[in-house]
Formats: sequence, C-alpha cells, structure tokens
Amino acid sequence: MVKEKNYKRYTVTAALPYANGPKHIGHLAGAYIPSDVYARYLRLNKKNVVFVCGSDEHGTAIPNQALKENTTSQAIIDKYHALIRDCLYKLGISFDVYHRTSDPLHHQTSQEFFLTLYNKGLLTEETSEQYFDDEANVFLADRYIVGTCPKCGHTNAYGDQCEKCGSSLSPSELINPKSTLTGKVPILKPTKHWYLPLDQYEGWLTKWILEGHKSDWKVNVYGQCKSWIDAGLQSRAMTRDLDWGIKVPLPDAEGKVLYVWFDAPIGYISATRALFQELEAGNRNYATPQRDFGNVSAEDWKAYWQDEETKLVHFVGKDNIVFHCIIFPVMLHSAEQYIVPQNVPANEFMNLEGDKMSTSRGWSIEMHEYIEDFPDKPDVLRYALLTNLPETKDSEFTWKDYQAKNNNELVAIFGNFVNRAMVLTQKYFEGKVPLQGALTDQDKNVIEALTLFPAKIGASIESYRFREATANLMDLARLGNKYLADTEPWKLAKTDMERVGTILNLSIQIAANLAILSEPFLPFSAEKLRKILALDQFTWKDGGTAEIVASGHQLGAAELLFNKIEDDVIAGQINRLNENKKKMELQNQPVEAAKAEITFDDFSKMDMRIGKVVSAERVEKSKKLLKLQVDTGIDTRTVLSGIAEHYTPEEMIGKQVTILVNLAPRKIMGFESKGMILMAEDKDGALKLIGTSDPVAPGSMIS
Repeated sequence: MVKEKNYKRYTVTAALPYANGPKHIGHLAGAYIPSDVYARYLRLNKKNVVFVCGSDEHGTAIPNQALKENTTSQAIIDKYHALIRDCLYKLGISFDVYHRTSDPLHHQTSQEFFLTLYNKGLLTEETSEQYFDDEANVFLADRYIVGTCPKCGHTNAYGDQCEKCGSSLSPSELINPKSTLTGKVPILKPTKHWYLPLDQYEGWLTKWILEGHKSDWKVNVYGQCKSWIDAGLQSRAMTRDLDWGIKVPLPDAEGKVLYVWFDAPIGYISATRALFQELEAGNRNYATPQRDFGNVSAEDWKAYWQDEETKLVHFVGKDNIVFHCIIFPVMLHSAEQYIVPQNVPANEFMNLEGDKMSTSRGWSIEMHEYIEDFPDKPDVLRYALLTNLPETKDSEFTWKDYQAKNNNELVAIFGNFVNRAMVLTQKYFEGKVPLQGALTDQDKNVIEALTLFPAKIGASIESYRFREATANLMDLARLGNKYLADTEPWKLAKTDMERVGTILNLSIQIAANLAILSEPFLPFSAEKLRKILALDQFTWKDGGTAEIVASGHQLGAAELLFNKIEDDVIAGQINRLNENKKKMELQNQPVEAAKAEITFDDFSKMDMRIGKVVSAERVEKSKKLLKLQVDTGIDTRTVLSGIAEHYTPEEMIGKQVTILVNLAPRKIMGFESKGMILMAEDKDGALKLIGTSDPVAPGSMIS
C-alpha cells in the first residue's frame, strides 16, 4: 500500500443516484454506506472533509420514467429526489450536502466547464451518422437504443453500456439495435456533436493509473481501467440530441444538450459550490450538518477541487468505473485547474437471494420499504451490508443472513456485552463506575489488546477494506464478552467486591471504546450507547485506552441496544419478495400476438348480446364447468362455461354477461350448450367476466 499523504482536506463523493425511481439496498452497498463510513471516520479524526452527493436528474432515464407514469420529467425528478434524499438520511448517510443537477447553479457550473474545454480547443466538432427513429422523428440518445451486447451476448444492452457485463459501448456496436420509443429499427442520419478525444489522453492515463496507482487501487478497478486503456480509447461525444438536459452553451447548438455523463460528475463540484454558498449565507438547507465550518466564503469551494493538498475520493459501483476513472478525470485534467481523484474504491454488485437485484423485475429491497418495515433498525441493515460488501467480487444478501447477523452478532455479542456490563454495574455499584484496582495479567492482556483496535480498524478503513474493519469492530465486542465470561464477576461478588469493581471498570471502558469506534459503522447505536454511558462525543484518538470513563462517573439507564428478529418477520419479507417478483413478471409478460385479420363481414356474422344468469350449478365430475341458465332476451337457454375455478354458482346468479348467441350448439358432458359466455383471461390466467357496469335489458346487442 502507498503511504498515505497528510492531506489538508478531503473531498468525498458518492455516486449521484438517478432520480427516476426508488433505490434498493444494492445501491447502499455499492457506494453510500462505504463512503459514509469513510467520511465519518475522517470527521472523528478531526480531518477537514466535505462529503457530497445529489440526484442525477438528466439523461434519458428521466423522460422514460415520465412516460411510464404518464407525467412530466419535472414531476418525476421532484418526486424521486425527495424520496431518495430522505431515505439516505434516515439510513444515516451523513452528506454535508445533497444537491440536485436540475439546480440552476449546476447548469451554470456544467456550461462553464464545457466552455472552458471548448475555448481551449480541447473538444472536436464532428458530424457523424447517428441512429434516428423516423417514426418518432427524433435522434436516439444512447439509452433510447437497445440491442445485443457484442461482448457478452446480452440481448437488452443499452447504446452506452451493457448492464450485464459492465462493458462500455457505443450505439454502433450493438447487434440488432432497436428504438425503445417505438420498437422500430432505427436509421442512420447525420448530426453534429462535440467530442472529447479520449485517445489523446492515453499516455497521461497510463502514467496516472497504470503506473501511479497499481499498488493502491482495488484490483477490480485497476483491472477494468487497464483493459480499457490497453484496448485503445475512442473519442466520445459530450453532447446529445435531446430536449431534456443542460443546453449546450453555443449559438449553433439548437436542440442539443450536454451528455449526462458529462454533466453528472460535475454535480459533485456544483454541490460543493452550493454548500459554501449556503454556509456564507448562513442558510443550511440539508438534513444533518456534521460540523461547524466556521466563517467561510462562497469561493472556498475551490480549495476542495483545485488545491493539490486535497484528497479526492469517489465511491461508486462497478458500472460507473469508466466514467469516474477515465472520462471525468480526463475532463478534470484537461481543464487544468482541477485535481483528479486519488482513489475510486468501486464495489461490485450485491445480489439478492440467489439472483441479480432489479427493481424493474420486482427482485429488490427498496430503501423506503425497508425503512417502513424496520424504522428502528437502520444500523442492522448497515451492519448486514458492511459484513458482506461486494468489495472485489459480487456478493449476496439474504434475509436469513440478515437475521443471523442481527440475532447472533449484534444482539448476542455486541448488545449482550454492553447490557451485562451495565446491569452488573447498576446492581453492585448503583450505576457508578467503580474504582480500577490492582490489575491481573488477564486485565493487562485485555488492555493491551484494547489499545490495538483504533489503529487496526482505522488502517482497514483507510485501505477501503470495510468488511475487514467491521469484523475488527465486532472482535472488540467479542473481547468484552469473553472477558466477562472468563472473569465471572457475578460469582466474585460473594467474596471480592474490589475485584468485581476492577472487572466492571474495564468492561465499561471497553463499552466506551465501542461507542467511539462503532460510530462510522453503526451511528445510531453509537449515539444510543453514548447516552447509556452518559458520555459526550469523543474523537477517534480517544479510543484504545482503559481510561475513557472516570471512576465515580454516573452511568445512564441500561437498555437494550438491539432486539431479536423473529422467524415470522423474515418469512414475511421473503414471501413479499417472491410476490413482488411474480407481480412484475405478470406485468412484463408480453401480450399475445393478434390473430389473423378478418373482414367486417366476418365480424357482423357474430351475434353478441347481454344476457342475465338466472340459475347456476356445478357440473358433476368436472372441476371447470358451471351449468348456467341465461336469459338472452330471445329465450332462456343452457350454456356450459369453464369458469368454476373462478366463480361460484352463487356469485353468478343475477350477473350480466356477454353471450355469443348464434354459436352452433354442441354437446358437453352430456348437456347441450347453446352459446358462449365471453371472458377475458388475465396474464396470471384468471378469467374475468365481460359485461357492463350499467344494467341493461337482456337481449341488448353488442355492436
């Protein structure tokens, strides 16, 4: 590992989530919880850090969702920006600012950045043939084109990226491309755009990444970057033909907007600008201010993006690696005044119960649903994800593992130790921390082990090994549990209260260390534990000693840090997950193709009328058939209908039905059926009667 430089300040970013729908827990595992642990750790070490994020509100995903919900793009971003922001804060993600790319300041910042590159002559103007949907009469942006990925064969890859294999693509590479607007095969048509010539920066990227970060970047990130650079980079268009996005600030760019992956990462910069504008004005509009920035100027944002004494770290998922390691760094480098990231610790994907997590397929746990179901357990989810982060390869979340992590670790180890230490101290010393007497070798060994934890956990965090850091934290709780189990102060209380006092003093010191060192991982539980111990906020450097809590200190009331999760709760979550998947499969199931064409004369031969069921009974030896007597207005006739699995005889009596009255009679189960009751078959196979909600006379004709 490269030795960490002593930076003056840190800029920590978490990937901007698309405001086109709710986000699932896989997003938390990818970028938000790791970045929050890192930012909280830096703050506890009194580092000057700004932690920024915001909603990505441009690109084709937004108008696509607006079409699905039959509303406007603005309504979509307003709805999901608020939902995503509030969920992240409720789960303890401690952004200093959560901005949005629809904000005028972001539009200004992005256009200024574009003009900087344009005026330096770093963008090339090219006319090329691009896909055009002649039925919709629009050029197709990358995400409006789907086809087969040339790398892995996935049949639903987008024009800019295959979300199955993660390959960066261009629309021309897709096999059998189709427009997502009409489903038609697009045509090629000339259009003008401005390109960033990435190929001209291969030498710089090789030196910066392949030579400069081989030893300190994660292997999965470094490997992707190396494969892209080795394969040779191509110029990439930084503008698009769209009506939703940031207008290209040039006089000859009517109908063109900035490429979403040009403007989105600039969102980190505009968010930082917004933060310092708010600070200067004394108006902090976001949920959880983390520190007092003191007297600042609106221009102080520049130090966090333009000073070489600042460390910039991007936390993203693996599908964003190319943009944060290749495209955005080239933009920052070519603009000259900006720093480039020192690390991009991207995670792989987290799967769910043996399958890829996907909101569109109903196979996901949405953040807002988790919060609704477990409002008092944000830290349980954080812990379950942290212990299973997909740091270098895909991992998997299961509800059973979530339950086990809660019951067997948070409750049985962490919570159990704290509760026993508190209860025994209250029982024997009225809740006051007893004196620390003579230390045995056993005590000295525990204290020595205790001193190692801050550095051990900190080193893991600084190396972006958050699973390892979380495991080390739980080892501290295990140390406390084992110490109490080995010393058995409840037995010694009969003969040696001085020894009991020493044991419980050290136990409370371990609990205080847990309150300090767990804060980046379990912020809500750490705050609760500080309240139980009646302690103020400490810094990271205060940990690692057995002298945090003074003898005689009055502790607060003991209460459980964590509660068990029962089997029926987990079963309910698994059932809902399966039901959601089934529901989405039905919704996404294609409609059966139309039958062969008929003429109006063919249709006019059919005599369809409204009838009324006057009696109904089951047909013996048949599960499907009901024998109905139907008043057709012409007569009352017998009709056998295969609806017994969907309607009872009692339900059918008195119902209006649509009946084909001139269908030739036929024998069924020994009865003559004269006509057919018309039904609609839903995607799940359920049959529904076709009638009218308004009562009409039997015999009324359908025309």
